[in-house]
Amino acid sequence: MKPRAEIGVFGGSGFYKFSKAGRRVQVRTPYGKPSASVALSVLEGKKVAFLPRHGVHHEFPPQVVPYRANVHAFKQLGVKRIIAPNAVGSLRAEIRPGDLVFCDQFVNFTSGRKDTFYDGPMTTHVSTAEPYCPQMRKVAAESAEALGLRFHQAGTVVVIQGPRFSTKAESRFFTRQGWDVINMTQYPEAVLAREQELCYLNISVVTDYDVGLEGDPTVEPVSHGEVIRVFNRNIENLRQLIAQIVRRLPEKRDCGCGSSLLHARLSA
Repeated sequence: MKPRAEIGVFGGSGFYKFSKAGRRVQVRTPYGKPSASVALSVLEGKKVAFLPRHGVHHEFPPQVVPYRANVHAFKQLGVKRIIAPNAVGSLRAEIRPGDLVFCDQFVNFTSGRKDTFYDGPMTTHVSTAEPYCPQMRKVAAESAEALGLRFHQAGTVVVIQGPRFSTKAESRFFTRQGWDVINMTQYPEAVLAREQELCYLNISVVTDYDVGLEGDPTVEPVSHGEVIRVFNRNIENLRQLIAQIVRRLPEKRDCGCGSSLLHARLSA
């Protein structure tokens, strides 16, 4: 029987063992190999596929993650919704380490990444005015509230190329633009999901204050070790949250994600 799943979960930094049990499958895609084999299991009565974004041993830094292969692997398995947790730095004092942010917008500062499935011959312009699924964000907020977790129902993530962290000048610029958190992997992952008409939920786990907190010399600039330490401290909360989201998601999608290609293609 062909392996299938309803929901896909991308694991980010420090989140590799979400699905310890279950069947592992190798998925071949037209865009090469995904970051790792896909683990299939059942969560809250629903079939879930788990794929570590950076590979099992974190061998794919953000600028070379095979984003197209990863998203297409989920599509081939029948996934309709993607839950994508990742570590982020905060650009605002009120968004604290340990908080969750369910982003509703992104700003892209990456370059050179393979960021579309449509290089021709059919011209395809997918709208990303609302890049994150509103139905899934609503369910995520309800789930976080039920668990008593501190969260922000919306936010803008600025996506940088990596693998280096920002300079203080760059971080100051991002903050003054009014953006909320910073990350290295949300682009092009979210866009590729939309091109495949998949619902996509970002769960940003705040691990640090990026280069520090302006006016507070006691807050140190981010380090990779600190990212992993704070992320690991929140793993159990994240597990419980994802389980709640999966349980609460209605069978029917009432968003526009599943029809994003409807008016995206130009015909001669």
